[in-house]
Amino acid sequence: MSIFSALFEQGKVYNFEQAFGVKDITSTAMQAAIKDWAQLYYQTEPTQDEDPCQRIPVSVVAKLTRTTFSEYKAMPTKQGAEYIDTLLRELDAAKIKAMQQALIGGQCFLKPVFGRMGVSFAVVSRGSYIPLGRNERDEITDIGMAERTVEGRIYYTLLERRRVDTNGDLTIETKLYRSETAQILGYETSLGALEKYADLVPELVLPGIGSIGLIPVRAPQENTVDGSPDAVSVYAPAAGLIHNINRNEAQLNREFENGRSRIVASADLLRTGSDGKKRLTDDLFVGLDDDPDAVGMTIFSPALREQSFLARKTEYLRNVESLIGLKRGLLSEVETAERTATEITSSAGDYNLTIIDFQHMWETAAREALRVCGVLGRMYKIYSGPDIDPAKDVVISWGNGILYDEDQTWADYKDMVARGLLKPEIAVGWYFDMPIETEADLKKVREKYMPEIQAMEGAGDE
Repeated sequence: MSIFSALFEQGKVYNFEQAFGVKDITSTAMQAAIKDWAQLYYQTEPTQDEDPCQRIPVSVVAKLTRTTFSEYKAMPTKQGAEYIDTLLRELDAAKIKAMQQALIGGQCFLKPVFGRMGVSFAVVSRGSYIPLGRNERDEITDIGMAERTVEGRIYYTLLERRRVDTNGDLTIETKLYRSETAQILGYETSLGALEKYADLVPELVLPGIGSIGLIPVRAPQENTVDGSPDAVSVYAPAAGLIHNINRNEAQLNREFENGRSRIVASADLLRTGSDGKKRLTDDLFVGLDDDPDAVGMTIFSPALREQSFLARKTEYLRNVESLIGLKRGLLSEVETAERTATEITSSAGDYNLTIIDFQHMWETAAREALRVCGVLGRMYKIYSGPDIDPAKDVVISWGNGILYDEDQTWADYKDMVARGLLKPEIAVGWYFDMPIETEADLKKVREKYMPEIQAMEGAGDE
């Protein structure tokens, strides 16, 4: 049970909403969807109706994460920027978990932690926070978080509320609860009850932060659950298909377990008798009323429908790829070899756009983390250097051709032409999306877009 749920003990309610007098603004439909996405990802044990052995969400999240960061590099643009270099190393350590949690729940947060060992980043998953308020740009301005610690048979739950006002000042309220069971928050206790929270204060105001002090890592898909500003899982469009795949697996497994046989029995054997004996399982026994005088059982052993099941599963996986935006064959063709992000991006298909979206998502989060930590670093007196400009002080590379910036490429081409390093026809042909592979291609570019050069060449011939 979620620690955010309404919990009762001896007539008292101990939950986040009551502790702070606020309400979760997540809709009921979104709460159900978030729970379903987590179950699809983390469930490993089969149920009567579904078998998650294919682990489709795990495969999707792993492949997207691996491909997104396969050629990722981030470094300071200036020498001697030790603080920025430290932040980039800590972001690098948290990037895989953060990306995975964002893809599973739609959004997670990076939480800068300034401790005795320096600065680091904790990942706050979707199941560990609740949105309490948003501004006119749909940014979360009021948020509640929970962290649980177990010591022996005692459960400690740290509740933290962060809210930023219109002036950009951040207020952090913190409360610690103690309980002897995991199902309730219990009673409030002092923050010093646990050593790791001893340095916390019940209320802290940090001026000029400009946000809740957490860095959102948000999946780029539009919300099709309830249309709210809440983010959705990367596999949300395919959740129904994934459930179908799991049901398909359960049915296939039952046929294997039944020894490729189905037993045809007279219908009277399927009825509960007056002696109260248990009814036979009708997914194994099929009732037949063709001959009232015949009783008993007949073994019917058709060939196992393995090929039709496998063909159906392949079609399911192709549909998952289409709905999510993955390149065709990445999931449905098991023979597909692992390739670098550059190789995948250079191929045609929607997958290229999806990867670029996720790279933009992480780059935006990383640069915002640098901005926030620059402000917080001064407040905690661990950084005294110049103001950090995330756009200028850090260079982020995704490899050759991964994060494609058309304006930057055009500027680079013009610079190379000016330096005499590139033919003008190649730059113009690229700009107008014309072939530039052969001399004949370049001549067509000159004829269509560079008449002055063409005229000069004609004069020279004379």
